[in-house]
Amino acid sequence: MKITIIIPAHNEEVYLKACLDSFVSQTTPPNELIVVDDNSNDSTFTIATKFAEKYNWIKVLQNNSTNEHIPGKKVVDTFNFGLKYASEYDLLGKFDADIILPPNYFEIMRNHFQSNWKLGMCSGLLYIKKDNDWVYENIADKNHIRGPIKLYHKACFNKIGGLRPAVGWDTVDILLAKYHGFETLTDTSLHVKHLRPTGQSYSNKNKYAKGEALYKMRYNLPLAKLAALKMAWQAKSPSLYFYTVFGYVNACLKKTPRFITKEEGSFIRKHRWKGIWKKLL
Repeated sequence: MKITIIIPAHNEEVYLKACLDSFVSQTTPPNELIVVDDNSNDSTFTIATKFAEKYNWIKVLQNNSTNEHIPGKKVVDTFNFGLKYASEYDLLGKFDADIILPPNYFEIMRNHFQSNWKLGMCSGLLYIKKDNDWVYENIADKNHIRGPIKLYHKACFNKIGGLRPAVGWDTVDILLAKYHGFETLTDTSLHVKHLRPTGQSYSNKNKYAKGEALYKMRYNLPLAKLAALKMAWQAKSPSLYFYTVFGYVNACLKKTPRFITKEEGSFIRKHRWKGIWKKLL
């Protein structure tokens, strides 16, 4: 199965070399790796170019986007820019520049997709360094495919309509995959090192954006409150709950356009409540 991976990269000179080293050290590397340098003012482009000069399956592109940090939208827009230059693929990945993959990562990914025709998305798990140990980055359930290591089957990616350019893109994609009858899988044996742990502090704009994303995914208010409570608990930030609920209510009052259709929203709500009751009973 042909694999294309796209890495949006903005000022990633600290992590990029180690990341790309893990790609070229794979037992079966991807067929194509596209690094998109998005307005970097450090040596990101230079580092990526050196790899591209040595490995003909690595491409480097430069994207001149806005310097403003727009949560969710900026990274998806950069990914979509790279996607325009992708070759033919069976599996498509959106990966981050601050990860280190185990050497058999893509070998095992291919095996998973080849052995299950209903598999739409697959990944390993992210681990962060704590003292001298690598521990699971416990900000999401272990069955959740995290944003830095998204790998899609082409049929699934096309069916869900690609990625939504906003906060919440890496949650709604999983839910839409399930809506369209695809399965998702996280392989707990594949430990991916996350060199820059997901931040526990968020700007006010980011906190509001999380609530807005829940509204766009057509959560109702009780479900949004439970989701906000879970995020606040995992982030160890009580204030995150209130910012998220405020963002949801504000999006509701402004009648912000939704991510998804009414039918998809109905499925997502039922799916979420089913998961909640399963954990409680």
